[in-house]
Amino acid sequence: MPDVPLFHSPYIRSGAFLIFLLAAVILLHLASRKFLVGLGKMLVRRTRADLHEVILDARVPHRAALIVPVLVFRIGLEAIPDLPPGLETFMDRLAGAFMILVVAVTLGALASAMHSFYLQLPIAANRPIKSYVQLAKLLIYSIAGIFMVARLAGQSPWFLMSGLGAMMAIILLIFRDTILSLVASVQLTNNDLVRVGDWIEMPQFNADGDVVDIALNNVKVENWDKTITVIPTHKFLEHSFKNWRNMFERGGRRIKRSISINPATMRFLTEEEIERFTRFELLRDYMLQKRAELKEHNERPGSDPDLVKNERRLTNIGTLRAYITAYLRNHPKIRQDMTFLVRQLEPTPEGVPIQIYVFTNDTRWAYYEGIQSDIFDHILAMVPEFGLAVYQRPSSLDMRQAFQEIA
Repeated sequence: MPDVPLFHSPYIRSGAFLIFLLAAVILLHLASRKFLVGLGKMLVRRTRADLHEVILDARVPHRAALIVPVLVFRIGLEAIPDLPPGLETFMDRLAGAFMILVVAVTLGALASAMHSFYLQLPIAANRPIKSYVQLAKLLIYSIAGIFMVARLAGQSPWFLMSGLGAMMAIILLIFRDTILSLVASVQLTNNDLVRVGDWIEMPQFNADGDVVDIALNNVKVENWDKTITVIPTHKFLEHSFKNWRNMFERGGRRIKRSISINPATMRFLTEEEIERFTRFELLRDYMLQKRAELKEHNERPGSDPDLVKNERRLTNIGTLRAYITAYLRNHPKIRQDMTFLVRQLEPTPEGVPIQIYVFTNDTRWAYYEGIQSDIFDHILAMVPEFGLAVYQRPSSLDMRQAFQEIA
C-alpha cells in the first residue's frame, strides 16, 4: 500500500480546518466584544445618557458579541472539506441552538437594563414593573428552550409546542404559584395597592415594616426589628393587610389613647374652684360662657336653688375635658382640620375613660411618639389640679398601707 502524506488524509484535513475555524471564531469573538463594549463606553462618555450606562452594567454588549462568531462558525462549517455529514449536521444544530441561547440571554440582559433605567424615572416609585420584567424573561427563556430542543432534535418547534397541550395539567401544577402571583402582581400594580417603600402590616405573616422589593413571586418586607419577611405575592389577594401610605400622604398621624379617671374623685366644683379656673388662660372663655349659661338656667322662674337636683352645676371631670380640648386646640403639633375628639367613654370597672382622638401634623414615628408623650405628660400632671385622680388597681403597697392604718 503506497504511503499517503499525513495532511492528505480527509479526517486530518477536516480536523485541521475545524481547529482553524474555532481559533478564528475565538479571535473574532474577542475582537467583536472589544469593539461593541468600546463603542458603548464611547457613547456613555459623549452623551452621558443613563440608558447607555445601564446597558453596560447589564453586560448587554458582552452577550450580543457572541452572535457574530456563532454566525461565522455556522457559515464556516460549509467550507470545511471532507467533513462527515453526521458531524456537520450535529455541529450545525449545536451552533443553531447556541445561537438561540445567545439571543435569549441578550434579550434577557436587555430587559434587565430597561428595568434598571425605568427605576431611575419618577414614576417607578408608584408603578413597579419588576414582576412584568421577570415574566417577560421567563417567556423568553421558555420559548428559547423549546426552539433549542427543536433545533437539536431536528424537528419543527411547532411540533414540540403542539405536544405541550397534553402536558398542560402538569405545567399548571408546576407553575401554579407563578400564575397566581402574576395575577396578583397585575392587581397590586393596576390598583396601586402596594409600592416599594410603603409601610404595611400583615399579621398573618408577622410582617410589619417597609416594602423593599416587589417581585413576580414574592414581596419582601423589612420589619422594624430589621428582619426580612418574604410573602408570596398571591397572598395579598387572599389575606387582608394594612397600608400606611395614605397616612403619610395626608400628613396626619392618629393619636387614640385614653386616661381612666377614678369615679370616686368626681364631684361638683366649688365657687372657689370656679373662680380659680376662670383665671386659667385656656379655660377663661369656657368658664365665662358656662357661668352665664348656668346662671340663666338656674334663675329661671319656678326653680328652687336649694335643691341640688334642680340646679345645674359644673363638674371637675367636665372642666378637665374642656381644658384638654382647649389645650389641644392651641397645640402647634395637632391638625385642626382632621378628626378632633375629646370624649368620655362608657364607665368600666377600671374607671371613667376620657379618650383623646386627634391627629398630629408630623407622621415620623419618633417625632410622633414624642408629641404623644408630651401631651399625656401634661394631661396626667394636670389631673390633680381638678381634684381628680387617675384610676389604678390596688397594688401591694396600697394593701400594706391599708393594713398599717387598720393596725
